[in-house]
Amino acid sequence: MARTFDDLVAEAAAAPVAGWDFSWLDGRATEQRPSWGYQKLIGERIGRAHAVLDIQTGGGEVLAGVPKLAPLTVATESWPPNIDKATRLLHPLGAVVVADEDEPPLPFGPDAFDLVVSRHPVTVWWDEIARVLAPGGTYLSQQVGPASVFEVVEYFLGPQPPEVRHARHPDDAHAGAEAAGLDVVDLRFETLRTEFLDIGAVVYFLRKVIWMVPGFTVERYRDRLRDLHEQIEAEGPFVAHTTRFLIEARKPA
Repeated sequence: MARTFDDLVAEAAAAPVAGWDFSWLDGRATEQRPSWGYQKLIGERIGRAHAVLDIQTGGGEVLAGVPKLAPLTVATESWPPNIDKATRLLHPLGAVVVADEDEPPLPFGPDAFDLVVSRHPVTVWWDEIARVLAPGGTYLSQQVGPASVFEVVEYFLGPQPPEVRHARHPDDAHAGAEAAGLDVVDLRFETLRTEFLDIGAVVYFLRKVIWMVPGFTVERYRDRLRDLHEQIEAEGPFVAHTTRFLIEARKPA
């Protein structure tokens, strides 16, 4: 027997959303992954590094998943529930979690790290990254690209203006890195398929990724959610497309 709209929405509305673990969506949504394998890439680099900084670590899940941490490994995070989760996850592994507001300056001295990593940062302060990198050090980051999952965004908010759709373009990241004095040595971009299999997955996603539909609540969008539920029931999964890019930039020796 198919679960009702109210059941699906109520379950998703009650699910905890702290951290950056999306396992609640297993069996409810699918997301194609970038071909470069970010966690494997940073795992290889961190294993060879001496001092590593992970900016905007979320709940620390990605950093905790690498095979071996550097002798000095530090992570920053701004959201208190994520700080708590990252601390519990990373401290036993020997990494330090620093509460940071994601505003310049980073709370570290110059030339402090030979590797800086960041997965899906909300903001990127290139001058600060360049400052804390040691000469010859590397910044390696997977980032959300332009108009990512905008099928969902525009379903609830309507068509977005060009300046919003084109924000977070990899060319802008390239220009920002070079303006800060870094040499971009790798830049890759991919468009990937995402499917939401039920309306609960959409509710959970929008509760967790809060900048997609700012101010999202079930109550505010209940009618639109119900329409989408009926669409999924009649036509199958709601398909969207994520955009991702990988950027590697090096500080001149």
